[in-house]
Amino acid sequence: MSSKQFWDERYKEAEYAYGKSPNSFLFQELKKLTPGKLLLPFEGEGRNAVAAARLGWLVTAFDQSVEGKKKALLLALENQIEIDYLVGELNQLEINEENYDTIGLIYAHLPDSERKEFHRSLVKKLKPGGYLILEGFHIKQLGKSSGGPKHEDMLFTKEILLSDFKDLLIISLIDLEIDLEEGVYHKGKAHVVRMVAKR
Repeated sequence: MSSKQFWDERYKEAEYAYGKSPNSFLFQELKKLTPGKLLLPFEGEGRNAVAAARLGWLVTAFDQSVEGKKKALLLALENQIEIDYLVGELNQLEINEENYDTIGLIYAHLPDSERKEFHRSLVKKLKPGGYLILEGFHIKQLGKSSGGPKHEDMLFTKEILLSDFKDLLIISLIDLEIDLEEGVYHKGKAHVVRMVAKR
């Protein structure tokens, strides 16, 4: 099964896979910033996009899953807000460079062979002075049942992120254990990495 097929199958389910509420770390960091243009890669069913739009952000989201987009637009309609949602990979989409005030990268995991180039391409989409907010699973998540990839090369360490985002000013970077409560697929004790960085 391809990655696209996997996510289409997951997002076809009636229930929202990761809930309708936004990721708490992203939400608290967005509230510290003046709303502007926000890019949300791998946005799935739209929980972060909708919450950000309600805070006043102009949101562009993308994902490879058509089913994810359908659920995201339903959630936006339910909340009476608008989001711009594209379907495809970053390199297939017309996403201008130096166009975004903030990028939110939430549980966006790729194989090692693709990750570094993806991260560096994202940096170019930030305006000078723009922020990148990231939460993802740490390599110590392996073996836990609370979610995330089951392959070591798709998980993060602080050292990996420092290398991938070496062109950014790292404001904060920590790994910690948290209690995840995001729908049916992110639930329980989890080991994550959180980063805020500035271009």
